[in-house]
Amino acid sequence: MSEELTIEKLMSLMPKAFVAERAQGVDAVIQYHLTGDQGGDWIITIRDGKCTVEQGTAENPKLTLTADSNDYLDIITGKLNAMSAFAEGKLKLKGDLGLAMKLMNYFKLPA
Repeated sequence: MSEELTIEKLMSLMPKAFVAERAQGVDAVIQYHLTGDQGGDWIITIRDGKCTVEQGTAENPKLTLTADSNDYLDIITGKLNAMSAFAEGKLKLKGDLGLAMKLMNYFKLPA
């Protein structure tokens, strides 16, 4: 990506980057809790072959992902390995860990 990626820009790209064929049968609400200078709470809903993103907190998410906003951007851009980040405590997951493992496969962000 030519311009600097921000959390807000990333979240706005997620519905466009969603690959419905890879997420057939998935019905999930995912809570992103990002801290740091670009922190915020985001709800990603994957249902009926669609992905929606909104700011806020979900009541009963299937998965909650917590990370520093800069670490999360590094994971998305490939500068930080997600498994390493999880092992080091930079990425915290609560809920359906199977969903967490597959989540990145549901999206194809432009290079």
